[in-house]
Amino acid sequence: MQDYETLLAFSINVVFVITLGWYLITNLQWYDYKLSRVVLKHHKPHWHIFYFIIPFIAYYTTGKFFAIFFLFAYLPAIIIWYKKLDKKLVLTWRVKRFLILLVGLTLFQDMLCTLKDACATYGVFMPLAMAYIGSTLIEKFLFRVYKKEAKKKLDSMDNLEIVAITGSYGKTSIKNFVAQILANKFDVYATPRSVNTIGGIVADVNQKLPQNTQVYVCEAGARERGDIYEITTFLEPQTVVVGRVGEAHIEYFKSLENIIATKLEIMASPRLKRAFIHTSVTDEPHEKVTFFGNEISNVEATLEGTSFDMSIDGATLHLNTQVLGAFQTMNIAVAVHIAKSFGMSDEEITKAVAKLQPVEHRLQLIKAGGKLILDDGYNGNIDGMLEAIRLCSLHKNGSKMIVTPGLVESTKELNLQLIEAINEVFDKVIVTGALNAELFKEHLRIKDVTYLKDKSPLTDVLAQKTKSGDIILFANDAPNFI
Repeated sequence: MQDYETLLAFSINVVFVITLGWYLITNLQWYDYKLSRVVLKHHKPHWHIFYFIIPFIAYYTTGKFFAIFFLFAYLPAIIIWYKKLDKKLVLTWRVKRFLILLVGLTLFQDMLCTLKDACATYGVFMPLAMAYIGSTLIEKFLFRVYKKEAKKKLDSMDNLEIVAITGSYGKTSIKNFVAQILANKFDVYATPRSVNTIGGIVADVNQKLPQNTQVYVCEAGARERGDIYEITTFLEPQTVVVGRVGEAHIEYFKSLENIIATKLEIMASPRLKRAFIHTSVTDEPHEKVTFFGNEISNVEATLEGTSFDMSIDGATLHLNTQVLGAFQTMNIAVAVHIAKSFGMSDEEITKAVAKLQPVEHRLQLIKAGGKLILDDGYNGNIDGMLEAIRLCSLHKNGSKMIVTPGLVESTKELNLQLIEAINEVFDKVIVTGALNAELFKEHLRIKDVTYLKDKSPLTDVLAQKTKSGDIILFANDAPNFI
């Protein structure tokens, strides 16, 4: 009987620690593996109470009854929680190393306690803490090695030109437009998707950057001071862009001045030849800086495409593109500036702009089942969302629906501005997540509103509430941990 109880306690402890570890590493992956952000900046901190703190306390206070609590309450709850996540854990090598270390430490601790009969109960905190500390040290060591290898690779590519792009809004769009336009004349490679951290860039250089690349277009993001500087001193780009700057991620930076100072760290590149800076950032003159944002005129933006004029080098370019959104003219304009600096002619640029493909999930127009879908899921700034709403207002043949969690990592005032725009245009609203739900409930004047705690029933709700001829805007598709 005693052997059975020991085996049960041993097994429960191992599975429990691994479950807590799975919860921990999932949250760490969401928040760039920074424990401080998981603890202090989590958008749903009550999850920590239900899925970590209460079970942790219960393990040490419920004695032999913990097995019942674990098997019939906690384990089913954490499985249901995980199944509902729309951004599940990606089993990268970093995650695998953490889990292997955690399992090894837990088994070692439990076997030692069992053999020596020296523990009143098997520990939970110690293997978790040691796995986190050990994993962090291993990753820091490996990152230094990988970073050194990536730097060596970049240095070996003698003729490589690097374009680095930062800003609060539009980084990914600018990156894609620059890459698409320059690709008409050069061998271009751009960082995939929204890869914009030092870790992601180092991995991208090591694993994917082709040796024959002539122009590497790289996006640089930040959550705190020094992030852009670290990327800049690693890449040493010859060309840099600072796009529009606003109050995105204001909760991390505390002030607009801090955001601007962080973005301008990109000017520290020791190989800097030219910089293109949006007029919202600074007006301080610099011999290597070209300001952009005021050279655009005669903008016509509809659901069919966008046309505009651009003044550059004493001439006016008449540009047409199938890319949607008036705000995208600014992102295309800086790409044109860069193309000119690389020696492309006006004719080459005009043809390249006409061939630009929309960036996936950024005002991407999709026709399905007779419905128009405007997928703006990867856009999270107020200007972009207001432009998407304006485009929807042009649709006359059916009802208009918006699916959104509102603005994330932004201010109450900007969310109220968004809600007022929604009130003016849409017939139906689906609010996803709880982050801004109370604000929407208080200020929305639309009768047909659906609130979803998570997005699992979204497909069924859309099928019930929309029909052929309707337009559906997906605005800021934030994951449900936000």
